[in-house]
Amino acid sequence: MNEKKQSQLGHMAVLASFLAVFVLFGYRSSFSMLLGPMNKDMGWSVSSLSMGYSLMMIIYAITAYFSGMILDKWGTRPCFAAGAVFTALGFWVTSMATTYLSYLIPYALFAGIGTGMLWVSSTVSVRKWYVGKNYGTMWGIAFAGAPLAQVILSLGLKSILTTMDWRIAMKVLAAVVFVALIIASLVAKKSPDHYGLAPIGKAAENKNAQPAAEYIWSVKEAFSKYPIWGTIICFCTCVLSEFLVWTQVVNFWVKDVKLSLSTATYLYIVIGICGIFTMPLLGIAADKVVAKVGNETKGRKIMLMVAPSLGIIAILFLLLSKVSLVFAAIAAVIFAGYWAIEPGGCAGYAGSVFGNKSLGKIWGLATLIIMGIGPATGSFIGGYFFDLFGSYTNSLLFALGSFIVSLVAAMTLPLSCAHAESKNDQASA
Repeated sequence: MNEKKQSQLGHMAVLASFLAVFVLFGYRSSFSMLLGPMNKDMGWSVSSLSMGYSLMMIIYAITAYFSGMILDKWGTRPCFAAGAVFTALGFWVTSMATTYLSYLIPYALFAGIGTGMLWVSSTVSVRKWYVGKNYGTMWGIAFAGAPLAQVILSLGLKSILTTMDWRIAMKVLAAVVFVALIIASLVAKKSPDHYGLAPIGKAAENKNAQPAAEYIWSVKEAFSKYPIWGTIICFCTCVLSEFLVWTQVVNFWVKDVKLSLSTATYLYIVIGICGIFTMPLLGIAADKVVAKVGNETKGRKIMLMVAPSLGIIAILFLLLSKVSLVFAAIAAVIFAGYWAIEPGGCAGYAGSVFGNKSLGKIWGLATLIIMGIGPATGSFIGGYFFDLFGSYTNSLLFALGSFIVSLVAAMTLPLSCAHAESKNDQASA
């Protein structure tokens, strides 16, 4: 197979991941906007509504573990096809809720299963196709689906919510996510080794030498090593802060800063607009760091220290939103920078340590732990602290502390795993 065909297959894999990420983050961005109207219409507390999102993320995390195993064996197509059905049901069935349980159960179950099929499959698929100084750029392009969803869906939801209600909005979202994921499942590709190809960006092998065999890690063996646990701590603490912000920030600007829903929505969209550009640009920047230091693991580690640092600065500016709207806009821009680095950076670091062939199952279990704790805890604490204190100040201080923990954990990440090196040496001997 020639390089042109290889490139085409890689681009199709990126497109499928782009659409999957679009849907996944469409769920995230839509909840922040639907929270207020649902609270007003149904009379349920913010923390009660946030519980639905928290439970959804727990089921998401469990599903993500199994999606990693499906990915390693059959590729991303079955993951995206299942995601199409369940994400659509999550919005459609929830739109007909009349009691709290008829909201809580379908949203948590259907949306949890549907979105759980998307994250591991999209991140690992791109990582399997692109490595080294190519990965960050291509993941940045795929991940641009996230801010694009935030911009398009937020504008669409704003129009619907100001003229109709949240039930109509959910029905429209059900149609959008179903179509996007059906397309993703049609264009999805298996791992490059299925086509007899090496990942794009892999250093050329000596034509006269046998290529070194990649060591296949077991899940148990990988989880006996600090690199995966260090990555989990970095990502989980960032995700805790991130989801607290995502699910509550519109309400924070409305309740604490006293902005109109329209103004708060436009500020929220600023994050998405900036993200459309920061995703690929910071992906390119991450690849340049990797090329400059000459070590992918070291380059990814550096970026994992940059990401929470940006998160810390963003939270500080969010707290200053009460002083001036300018600070709110600055916070949105900086947060988009954090967002562009952390998720793909963690998968890139793990892939550089454990290799691509083992990454699906390893990253699936890591995602189970990360997403089972971080999003559920962050989104619930954000709402709970508001109900408890009548302000989001303590919620944001909690997010600030969690970003600090992530920064410290990133500093401790090792640049190699000695056992893996010795095993690889044995395998290639």
